[in-house]
Amino acid sequence: MVGPHPTKVGWTLESPGNSLDGEGTFVEAMKTPECAGGSEGRLISVVDDDQSLRRSVKNLLSSMGFRVETFDSAEAFLDSAHRRDTGCLVLDLAMTGMGGFDLLARLSAADARIPVIVLTAHASEEARQRSHEAGAIAFLGKPFRADLLLDAVRTALARPR
Repeated sequence: MVGPHPTKVGWTLESPGNSLDGEGTFVEAMKTPECAGGSEGRLISVVDDDQSLRRSVKNLLSSMGFRVETFDSAEAFLDSAHRRDTGCLVLDLAMTGMGGFDLLARLSAADARIPVIVLTAHASEEARQRSHEAGAIAFLGKPFRADLLLDAVRTALARPR
């Protein structure tokens, strides 16, 4: 099911009941020293309407040396001065107000070249495909494995701007 993809991050969708591991699910992210935490101090922005998820992702990424800002809505991210500094966007799809797909469309229309990692509780083949078509570089279901999110972030930050 994994076909050609724009980065070394795989695109296989997690099956219900499976964990995201080496069983043909979302793996193969880069693990090179030059992609270690903090990559050039670039900012990771997390957009999710779930406060506990925002806090846990920020704690995880900050503990690895990344700079992280969180936003409770797509609108808050768009209105933020941090938008220009964002080197990687971790994005939920289903949020109150503007959803993740709408934010992806707005960023694309503005020619913003921010690598996006979709992190969603609504993981379906359709959502995976739409995310891929909208330019997301990775798609992870919730709950997520920390090592897979970290690999996806490192891959995103290793991409040229």
